[in-house]
Amino acid sequence: MPEPTSPTVRRRRLAAELRRLREHAGLTGDQAAERLGWSASKISRIENAHTSPRTSEIKRVLDLYGVDSRSAEDLLALANQATRKAWWETSSSNLSEEYAALIGMEAEAQTAFSWAPLVVPGLLQTADYAREVTNGYMERIDPVPPSETKRRVAARLARQLVLTRDNPLRLFATLDQSVLDRRFGNRSVMCAQMKQLLDLSERDNITLRILPLDGLHPIGTGAFVLLKFNDVHGITYPDVVHLEHLTGSRYVEDEDETYRYSRSFDRLSDLALNEVETRHMLEGARDRWQ
Repeated sequence: MPEPTSPTVRRRRLAAELRRLREHAGLTGDQAAERLGWSASKISRIENAHTSPRTSEIKRVLDLYGVDSRSAEDLLALANQATRKAWWETSSSNLSEEYAALIGMEAEAQTAFSWAPLVVPGLLQTADYAREVTNGYMERIDPVPPSETKRRVAARLARQLVLTRDNPLRLFATLDQSVLDRRFGNRSVMCAQMKQLLDLSERDNITLRILPLDGLHPIGTGAFVLLKFNDVHGITYPDVVHLEHLTGSRYVEDEDETYRYSRSFDRLSDLALNEVETRHMLEGARDRWQ
């Protein structure tokens, strides 16, 4: 089972905090590098989470920045957690760096807000639906061996354990009504997917809503997921928006932009059906596919 904390995000937290401490100490990257006897590129790699500093290196940095002993202990504990390897970071998982980053962020996040105008979100997909979604793209655009499809589906199902672990991820998902009628696979696959959505909608940590086609649609945007995180060792991590496109994905961390996505999700959710109405619509979709 994927662990409930993510070294992916711990590394990013550590990098962001080291950057903040340097700036608080009134030092530029070049100045810090000169005093440490390092190259400026090494400081940059550390602060952008492109490399993991050793414990001895972190201690030297914290001493230079004048960090008190208690804060230093928290940062060293965070650094120790950041060095661990998670299941999605092992070579056997064969995942892209971008996808591994998403899994790591989901594992660390406390809350996720997902807008899905095209397909059921990955965290809510059945194995058969996930396979058909994967095959629909791979067979026509970027064909891969069946074993690769199998690994990708397995990774998607492993991601879903964040919803059932101790202290599970709190997921708010709003789906466009068209998602319920867009077929992937045969009728049995779609029927099973509708049943799974109904089952998941009963979980305390999942809020599922459908935006009806005959309602107001004031926001024209593709799929996105907004992730929010708790403080760890007193260190905050900013909200992150994950955007997926044809050939990959990108992340938005600018505060102004993530706030706009947050407002957009609130608006979409406000215009969606309530939870009871959503269940009725899902029951109708299940019966149509049955």
